[in-house]
Amino acid sequence: MGEPVAKFSLTPGKLAPPLLAAVAIAILDQWSKLAVVHAYGLFEGKALIPNLFNIVHVRNTGVAFSMFSGMDPRWSVPLLAFATLLAIAGVVGYLGYLPARPTTQAALGLVLGGAVGNLIDRIRLGYVVDFLDLYWRRFHWPAFNVADIAISAGVILLAVELLLEPKGDPRNRPPA
Repeated sequence: MGEPVAKFSLTPGKLAPPLLAAVAIAILDQWSKLAVVHAYGLFEGKALIPNLFNIVHVRNTGVAFSMFSGMDPRWSVPLLAFATLLAIAGVVGYLGYLPARPTTQAALGLVLGGAVGNLIDRIRLGYVVDFLDLYWRRFHWPAFNVADIAISAGVILLAVELLLEPKGDPRNRPPA
C-alpha cells in the first residue's frame, strides 16, 4: 500500500498560536508604516547608521524587491491582492495538515502576519509602504518593511525546521 495521507484538521490548538502571531505582526507592521508616513514625506528619510541603514518613506507598487512595479495599477492591485489572498488561504490550509508544533506554528504565523500586513496596504492604498533601507556605500538592498521581515523570517524558520526534522513516521509529515 501507499504512504498514509495526513489528516486535515483545524483545531483551536492548531489555529490560535499562528493566528495570534499573525495579528501581532500585522498590527506592528501597520503601526510602523503609519509612523513613517506621518514622520516623513515621500522619499524623505533619516540615516540611522551612516553608510548602512536609513529610514526612508517609499511606495512599492510591485511585489518583493519592487519587481513588476511598472504594471498598470488598474489590474496589478486586484491581481496582487488576489494572489496574496490565495497565499493566505494556502498557509491556513497548510496549518490543517501539520502537527501542532510550536516552531511550525510560529513560522506560519510570521508568514501569515506579513502577508496580511502588506495586503492591508495594497487594498487600502494601492501600494505597499516600505521604509527600511539597508545599504553599503552606493549599493542599496531594495527597501522593505516589518511585514517583509516577518515573511522572510517565517520562510527561513520553516526551511530550517524541514531540514532538521527527523525522518520518522510519514503520518507526521505534511503533504508534498
